[in-house]
Amino acid sequence: GVERTVVGVVGQTYPELADELAVLEGVADVVPISRPYKLASREFKPEDTVIKVGDVTIGGGNTVIMAGQCSVDTEEQMMATARVVKEAGGHILRGGAFKPRTNPYAFRGLGEKGLQILEAAKAETGLPIISEVMDPRDVELVARYADILQLGSRNMQNFALLDEVGRSGKPVMLKRGMWAPLQEWLLAAEYVLAQGNNQVMLCERGIRTFETSTRFTMDLSVIPAAKRLSHLPIIGDPSHATGYRYLVEPMAMASVAAGADGLIVEL
Repeated sequence: GVERTVVGVVGQTYPELADELAVLEGVADVVPISRPYKLASREFKPEDTVIKVGDVTIGGGNTVIMAGQCSVDTEEQMMATARVVKEAGGHILRGGAFKPRTNPYAFRGLGEKGLQILEAAKAETGLPIISEVMDPRDVELVARYADILQLGSRNMQNFALLDEVGRSGKPVMLKRGMWAPLQEWLLAAEYVLAQGNNQVMLCERGIRTFETSTRFTMDLSVIPAAKRLSHLPIIGDPSHATGYRYLVEPMAMASVAAGADGLIVEL
């Protein structure tokens, strides 16, 4: 840093370690971090993380718009969507080639063919691509095409997948589990960070509550709470959180007002 360099010690520690480190040359102070997540903590890194994806900057006061289809269906439809996103001023194109489904008989994505369609859309529009990866065995494949790897709500605690995307070196967007408290969300991010990948962003996509008038309940309060505890950028997902088109715009504006660094919306 400019004024000081902070070194985080992770893993198993013992009571005498702080004293041993304190006497080393160049060590001004040893500050214990009480929270179980270290690398994701603002105590470890006080300044906000900024992630560069091509010409797009995520974090640092920017409001980034990611938009597109939840799943890639046809090349014609995806190309039309990409053009709309570009013309509307969007920054990143979303599209799912692998889709998690509650129903095992539902459409689960086009796989690599879908990724190739996204690659063609990127070539025409210049928009970076964000796409979901569900299986550790598919990380290398998805990373060849996508600029950002997305981990969905159901995979927030897929620890083998978290490790693998951490090793990929690609920017990662980690959606909050629909059941997950803030600490577990940050601990999931810690898995990726612990592999040496510091390009992690969080995504609030709604949690399950007793409310039935919306698909999920978008927890706006978690955005400033997470930014207080962590330096990682936060993206709001009003589409999946609400499930209704008429709610997307007000919840998108509310997310930004709460401090979100960007939005991911479905067209």
